[in-house]
Amino acid sequence: MHILLSNDDGYLSPGLECLWETLRPHARVTVVAPDRDCSGASSSLTLRRPLRVHRARNGFFYVDGTPTDCVHLALTGFMDERPDMVIAGINHGANLGDDVLYSGTVAAAMEGRFLGYSALAVSLCNYEAVDFKPAAELVLRLVEAIRRTPPPPDLILNINIPDRPQGALRGCMVTRLGYRHPAAPAVRATDPNGREIFWVGPAGDVQDASEGTDFYAVNNGYTSVTPLSVDLTRHSLLPELRDWMRRFTL
Repeated sequence: MHILLSNDDGYLSPGLECLWETLRPHARVTVVAPDRDCSGASSSLTLRRPLRVHRARNGFFYVDGTPTDCVHLALTGFMDERPDMVIAGINHGANLGDDVLYSGTVAAAMEGRFLGYSALAVSLCNYEAVDFKPAAELVLRLVEAIRRTPPPPDLILNINIPDRPQGALRGCMVTRLGYRHPAAPAVRATDPNGREIFWVGPAGDVQDASEGTDFYAVNNGYTSVTPLSVDLTRHSLLPELRDWMRRFTL
């Protein structure tokens, strides 16, 4: 098996390195990751300038672009051999609920799916985490399960793992996305030259962490496994919207 591994924390991330070390005895692993932290980059592509690809001493490729750039370039530009799947992670911090709309980790997996590959987005639910090994071992077990029984080709799994020792994880729970309250307001400040600046406010508090959500699973010690779709159409609203549109001449 050949795996394309990327992330949004940058090629020096300890989560990326730990996952690479765990997977490489069992599969061929090509790492293509951003040259810096790109958290919150979502699915942005760099279109106004060329991109450069460099190779680190450990063999990782790193790109002066976004997570989506990395996966796109790897799969359409310079990889000589097609991988079997794309994995993004291990991210430093959770990607739960509404976070998937902003996450560069999820976006990297999404780009893999857009280009025809099964994909996993993997996050460890603690920004202060230092031990990624239990999460990496869980990813390895998932990869081995996928290898034994291939899932649908349009698979995207968003995986969030509690930051717990190996024996303290309570297994996996298939979940839906929960959601948060609106984000806090932007923070207004002044730079050293007296000019007005703004910081994006923190994410909103959790609003829906009910049973069955990804928030519920992680809060109760389970790994959350959420299938994602790239089709954002709200299909249930189509008939109602058609009826509404018939009242107007546009």
